[in-house]
Amino acid sequence: MNATSPFRRWLSLYPRDYSPDLTPEAISPLDHLQKTVYSHGQNPVLYYFNKIISYQELDEMSNAFACALKDFGIKKGDRVALYLQNIPQFVIAQYGIWKAGGIIVPLNPMYKEKELTYYFQDASVRVLVCMESLYGEMVRKVVKETGVEHVITTSELDFLDPVSPPPSILKGVEKVKKLETLDFITLLNRYQGKRLPVVNLSREDVAYLTYTSGTTGPPKGAMNTHGNVVFNSEVYQLCWKLTFSDIMLGIAPLFHVTGMVGHIGTCIASGTPLILFYRFDPKTTFQMIEKWKATCTIGAITVFIALMNDPDIGRYNLSSLQKVYSGGAPVIPAVVERFEKLTGTYIHNVYGLTESTSPATLVPLGLRAPIDPSTRAIAIGVPIPGHEAKIMDLSDPEKELPPGEVGELVIKGPGIILGYWNKPQETAHAIRQGWLFTGDVGTMDDKGWVYLLDRKKDMIIASGFKVWPREVEDVIYLHPATREVAVIGVPDPYRGETVKAFVALKEGCEGKVTEEEIVAHCKERMAAYKYPREVEFVKEVPKTATGKFLRRALRNT
Repeated sequence: MNATSPFRRWLSLYPRDYSPDLTPEAISPLDHLQKTVYSHGQNPVLYYFNKIISYQELDEMSNAFACALKDFGIKKGDRVALYLQNIPQFVIAQYGIWKAGGIIVPLNPMYKEKELTYYFQDASVRVLVCMESLYGEMVRKVVKETGVEHVITTSELDFLDPVSPPPSILKGVEKVKKLETLDFITLLNRYQGKRLPVVNLSREDVAYLTYTSGTTGPPKGAMNTHGNVVFNSEVYQLCWKLTFSDIMLGIAPLFHVTGMVGHIGTCIASGTPLILFYRFDPKTTFQMIEKWKATCTIGAITVFIALMNDPDIGRYNLSSLQKVYSGGAPVIPAVVERFEKLTGTYIHNVYGLTESTSPATLVPLGLRAPIDPSTRAIAIGVPIPGHEAKIMDLSDPEKELPPGEVGELVIKGPGIILGYWNKPQETAHAIRQGWLFTGDVGTMDDKGWVYLLDRKKDMIIASGFKVWPREVEDVIYLHPATREVAVIGVPDPYRGETVKAFVALKEGCEGKVTEEEIVAHCKERMAAYKYPREVEFVKEVPKTATGKFLRRALRNT
């Protein structure tokens, strides 16, 4: 694609000090860590409730953990799983694993026996780092059956002052030592002051095996390389204009690519401290923003919806939080407007996938995303530096479409993974000549703004017409009683499929809003084939741990 193409016009949307051709000097994220340790070692890298950990301390503790792994026989390319919430041990273990040459397998703390068994076996995990509170009979059974050689347990209380009362989110948690496991803090103390020779890592070496959700088959381990992580960490640093004076609020799960790159990788690359507080909770989030004066964050739009709907939002000073990005699911214009009215801060959109190692497009800081007049979709940004995007015909994937046409979004650039772990066929299907076929349907205007409509598999065909769930959800969010909404297609004997909306109402609105009222609200604002014929009120719309609505779960109800 040449520089005169309309799809390169997005370059003009970046401020002059943004470089479209980013070429990191760092080979791996370890280079980012060492650079910051050398220049600002005493600066804070982690805030964990009241605890402060410096870059120097992180470097020393990760050195100790690397030495422990080496004594366990871990060598370059071996896999180590992290089964942890957002606690300092995740960050310490991560850099220790890389210093030992290992590959990290980040796992959702909500995973159960069947899921863990699959991941441990597929990745041939040798060592598991697990929270004590998660290490029960189920995990013991999976460890034994899958041949995991060593289990290291740790507590979410380990880095807190044992004399002071625990934060409310950790109330009732007690430290319990499992005799058959190794203790994380004990290992750090045992190997304190020791370090391994520098490991020889390349940009092509795998840093993470990040498992996708597996909506179209068994989960696939995306091979996020050190080069992927370095590049996109620096993209965030550049595009968010991060400096040592910024403070990152860690609301995305660290086991997810957004947390790994948008939080950890970006903070270490820029020298920005990261606030961790176990897991997302609205009141704890407010407290951490106010206490540490958080300036930036990235999280799912459902996080910001939850914050807005918390009645205590007005009690806290959130004015420091100015650089706010949302990814993981389409952002609703009505939500952006309401959040800005409540906090004074505009939510910038960012779009990415596990396979793009987090960002692929974003709204440059300081700009406002346009809204497509035909679909009312808010732009998910323009391609990030060093990347290209184009729209391909849904029926002919080799045909590129002109601006304004709807098709599949494909991305190319240094953030795209090499492929899936031990799955060459799936890799060949998803990545073709370096282009990642995202499975997301969207359009691009002649300036380079990208608009996302929905996943291909979520499209509804009602009486032969295409309906995108996001478009219906946007309209329902305009109803003042709506807290959350997800839309799916359900079988209909006459129309083939019809639109059904699952709506969670705001507090105090339950029983006061009828299904007919929601239908009438939509009927006034959209074409006849689009408005929902069925509405079901729910207490909560089911979500993934990262905040995406689980339409698949709704289809199975």
